[in-house]
Amino acid sequence: MKNWEGQAVEWLEKSLNPFPQELNEIDWKSQLSHKNERLAQHLSAFSNYEGGGFLVFGVDNDGSIKDISAEDSEAIVNKLGNIARSNLVPPIILDHATTKFHERNLLIIRINESAEKPVHLHSGSISDSYTRSAGQTRKMDMTEIKSIITKSRGISFEDGISAQGLSATEVLQKINFTAYFDLLGRPLPDGNEAILEILSNDKLVRRNGERFDITNLGAILFAKNLEEFDRLSRKVARVIVYDGKNRLHTFREIDEKNGYASGFETLIGSVNNLLPSNEVVTATLRKEVKMYPEIAIRELVANALIHQDFFITGTGPMIELFSDRIEITNPGNSLIQTNRLLDMPPRSRNEGLASMMRRLKVCEEQGSGIDKVAFEAEKFQLPAPHFVSLDEHFMAVLYAYKKLSEMNKDERIRACYLHSCLKYVSGEKITNSSIRERFKIEPKNYPLASKIINETLTVKLIKPADPNNKSKRHSSYVPFWA
Repeated sequence: MKNWEGQAVEWLEKSLNPFPQELNEIDWKSQLSHKNERLAQHLSAFSNYEGGGFLVFGVDNDGSIKDISAEDSEAIVNKLGNIARSNLVPPIILDHATTKFHERNLLIIRINESAEKPVHLHSGSISDSYTRSAGQTRKMDMTEIKSIITKSRGISFEDGISAQGLSATEVLQKINFTAYFDLLGRPLPDGNEAILEILSNDKLVRRNGERFDITNLGAILFAKNLEEFDRLSRKVARVIVYDGKNRLHTFREIDEKNGYASGFETLIGSVNNLLPSNEVVTATLRKEVKMYPEIAIRELVANALIHQDFFITGTGPMIELFSDRIEITNPGNSLIQTNRLLDMPPRSRNEGLASMMRRLKVCEEQGSGIDKVAFEAEKFQLPAPHFVSLDEHFMAVLYAYKKLSEMNKDERIRACYLHSCLKYVSGEKITNSSIRERFKIEPKNYPLASKIINETLTVKLIKPADPNNKSKRHSSYVPFWA
């Protein structure tokens, strides 16, 4: 087996279960199309897509599997190889493998992400470049093409320049350097030269002859006003409060114009101050408790700031407060499948930014944030958070408290699945008892817990921990990926 073949089969399984859906990483084909230009577009799209992807021959549009013969496989490989060499600029190299899947022979074509991008159609200009989005192949716009050119040259967002040719005084007027030293717990050095030397060591500022440049990293973290930096003005974090469950009536808007590090506590404070409270009565006192756990809000806001795609222009992170939920959105799709955020190794588009935010203790250690969000939702007896990958954005949704009787089927399934993920990463399994505890179900109502488990089993998000166990009373379950 080739080293990528197992990965391809795993993506194929994900695309077929719990229900058939084409993903950005994989495209099904029942047979070879006679439309060479459309095939070239698919190859262009995967070559330009982060991580590349796979064409799988032998899968119909409805997800049903059929055999691909050796003769058909050879014809497909030859035709796609010719297209890859002759119909694309720059030409690309394909790899292929045949594999058994559900007792049927499939042909898998591996298209690696190209080191030189964009890969476009030979018959057109650079504007004839394609990418993958929402499981489909589509044409890239010029903003995306410019972004992918920058990325292919190895220039990270953090290394870019937000302002250049400034004097030492001008730099310190634009950058909140005192917040930098405060967050690191370091004393403020004497003199501008010493301050700028330390900022340069952390790549927040760069010397430019006798003058200085402010890097994107320096500006996005410590700007006194992000709107003073043209390229970053749309990256200001916005908080919008709506009157009700929809966007018809805006109650209030707040723009946090400080850099993400220097302004993070103010941003979180603004959100918390706008949240509704619930009154909790204990045996000894009556107190107000915020509807949502602050830890969950901190983690989701930090994720939105850190993991956004800064090369998507005209949009930035947004925190929207409704009467029944909070939606936290950032530009750029999740680099990890949304139903694997709790267990997959973390990935970041902006590792320099993420590293600095962790060092400043603005966010948690790498990979622990989503676990905390799910845990806090259970602790507060809230519906499970919902993570949604949109066309060019990622959205995390926190829901206000609901009784189990008010939750719909999808909400029950999502809560059961996330509960199984939390248990599994802690070395445990879910049971009827643990589900009763999660939803505060009385022991006598154990059939209701069984119903929730069966609903989640039906959509194949969990599976029996021991398939050979025939006892319902002692059954336990794990996530589908375990």
